[in-house]
Amino acid sequence: MSKIIIASGPVIVENDAVLLDKQGGDEFWKFCGGKMQEQETLLATAMRRAKEELGIDLKILDETPFVLYTNKETPAGKIDVILAHYLAERIGEISPGTDVSQWKWIPLAELEKEILAPNIIPTLKHFGFDI
Repeated sequence: MSKIIIASGPVIVENDAVLLDKQGGDEFWKFCGGKMQEQETLLATAMRRAKEELGIDLKILDETPFVLYTNKETPAGKIDVILAHYLAERIGEISPGTDVSQWKWIPLAELEKEILAPNIIPTLKHFGFDI
């Protein structure tokens, strides 16, 4: 049986660097964000997860999300994953939650040196960043 996960999060770029984090035992950097809850919009999910993960509020710059689809095989079966990303500015100082093991601003010019989630580069390119 196939499972579907819908997740949403912001894309925050300041001074030619993108804000990324790691959670738990993740080896890769990713945008903050997470699974959509019942009765929640994609935009509300992105705003909630930014607050939970990094302690920040958001100013959404474009309410039309960039949506990506992927799937993966797990021991429990196939999972379809739909990711929605919103271009945003952060409001407030970063104060990571307990789920975040690391966070940092990674210069766009240095992204190729990092281990990234597969959605990072396509999402940044969609929003017009030169990678």
